[in-house]
Amino acid sequence: MARPRIKDVAQLAGVSEKTVSNVINDYVHVSDRTRRVVRQAIDDLGYRVNLAGRHLRRGRTGILALVVPELDLPYFAELANLIIAEADRNGLTVLVHQTRADREHELSALNGFGSDFADGVILSPLALVDDDLKNRRGALPTVLLGETLGAGQADHVAIDNEAAAREATEHLLALGRRHILVIGGRDGTSPGTAEVRTRGYRSALAAANVPCDASTVLPVRKFATPDGAAAVHAALESGARPDGLLALNDQMAIGAIRALYERGLRVPEDVAVVGFDDVEAGRFSVPTLTTVAPDKTAIAGAAVGMLVQRIAESSPGAVSPTGPTPPPHERVVPHHLVIRESTSGARASTAA
Repeated sequence: MARPRIKDVAQLAGVSEKTVSNVINDYVHVSDRTRRVVRQAIDDLGYRVNLAGRHLRRGRTGILALVVPELDLPYFAELANLIIAEADRNGLTVLVHQTRADREHELSALNGFGSDFADGVILSPLALVDDDLKNRRGALPTVLLGETLGAGQADHVAIDNEAAAREATEHLLALGRRHILVIGGRDGTSPGTAEVRTRGYRSALAAANVPCDASTVLPVRKFATPDGAAAVHAALESGARPDGLLALNDQMAIGAIRALYERGLRVPEDVAVVGFDDVEAGRFSVPTLTTVAPDKTAIAGAAVGMLVQRIAESSPGAVSPTGPTPPPHERVVPHHLVIRESTSGARASTAA
């Protein structure tokens, strides 16, 4: 059986092909009755819109590229799921690419992968530097996630990572903890997320007159569960006696809790633990994990919305009603601290 065409829908609905097109594209100048009749004809015939043809007629592919460091980190997997859902609501398809924090892979994404298959890129970079954005080839619409780099070079969406880390550290301090280590911390010489979160941790300790030196910062090779465990084992073997831990993601926090258990230390009685990202595993760990929860839904909505707007502005024949293309936007989305058993000690009635 031949695939239904727009002319078949028009014939069944008793309207013109132009009217069917107007209904498909949600134009407002169509009566409710006509809209219902056309949609019923679409359902009866099983007609499917040719999105590829529609996008090509507009000079676009209808594809967004989402580029993240690692999909096996739950935060990026959860965020990818939300971005895909948001793109779908905009009639767009998302292709996901992981870079393993390799600079050449990130540069390839930044420069459009050397082809025209995507209309725009949502990129979470770890290895790029400011000059990479300034010197990028072409002008593929790009939205950056995470910490800012190349200020003024691309739209950017993030939480206030410094404030979030400061609030998490202040929570540990308010519990009377004074020997607080940061897992995954950095020295603050570059603009990455870990560096900025470490800065927030240091500022909270300084405000409380609590000493902080190189021994309290535990760098890791990767931000995975085994790295958190290894960092705690190494710190304890070196003589550290922490009563609080701030892990810069939940995976490392869960690894840290396991390492403390293996060493005979109780959480939170001996060591209180806070993570970052509010991934699902932390809601079911034992104990459940206190964590900084970024509004991932807001991140996904802002990233896709900003990119869709930039794509529209860069499309052939697009005319901005306000003149020149607006400068890049900086969007800071909300976060909050979710207090659970790993710091409160209280067993919640649910895992949420």
